[in-house]
Amino acid sequence: MGVPGIDRNWLAVLALGLTLLLAGCASAVRWDAPASGFAGKTYTVRSGDTLYSIAFRHQLDYRQLAQWNGIGRSYLIKPGQVLKLYASGSSPAPASGSTVARSPKPRPSSTPPARPATTTPTPRPRPAPTPRASKPALGSGQWDWPVRGPILRSYSERSKGIDIGGAVGTPIRAAAAGTVVYAGSALKGYGLLVIIKHSDAELSAYGHNRRVRVKEGQQVAKGETLAEMGLGPSKQPLLHFEIRHNGKPVNPVGLLPKS
Repeated sequence: MGVPGIDRNWLAVLALGLTLLLAGCASAVRWDAPASGFAGKTYTVRSGDTLYSIAFRHQLDYRQLAQWNGIGRSYLIKPGQVLKLYASGSSPAPASGSTVARSPKPRPSSTPPARPATTTPTPRPRPAPTPRASKPALGSGQWDWPVRGPILRSYSERSKGIDIGGAVGTPIRAAAAGTVVYAGSALKGYGLLVIIKHSDAELSAYGHNRRVRVKEGQQVAKGETLAEMGLGPSKQPLLHFEIRHNGKPVNPVGLLPKS
């Protein structure tokens, strides 16, 4: 039975329009992750920073940091430059509780599927080999104490190095030959700091100095004076000394001479 006063053809057109509208809305429902959900951590270069000091601050390998940001072997950076502290393509998974609309399941077809044509499989490209961790270039017996004195604080995951006591002004010497890659006070918690690059994998750091006697880019010999001992956070004379391998702290005591 029809509805009085309403044309049947008009009702059919109205029903069809509503069906298409609802279908279009359903297909448009999707979840887009916010940009912040996939953004990795970045660091904005400040005056006085070097690539080595930034990598040191975040316990990263400076070579990886350079690779992630397309920086050449010169490792030059400039203030205001934004550096990614993560590899491209490494993004966190969507937050829990987020819903992602699924595509509607295809309806079964009464037509039998066509047989696939015989084709030669395309060889998949092999992934680039992961570089192996380099072996320490400097082992036990190749390091020397940067200063002689009592160990005021032992190595731990928190300290990342050792604190060696002494007197203000005591010469601080290079524990091994290398190149000065940082000299400054931009790293919080280290005071006036010197970082020496000994090989592609090894760095050493000398913190809480009163005065620095070397410049960035300078070649230094083992035992050469780098700085003068200053005061630590508790106003006690000390040197904070670290050794890093591939950006990660290692216990210096295991590499330094026993006597």
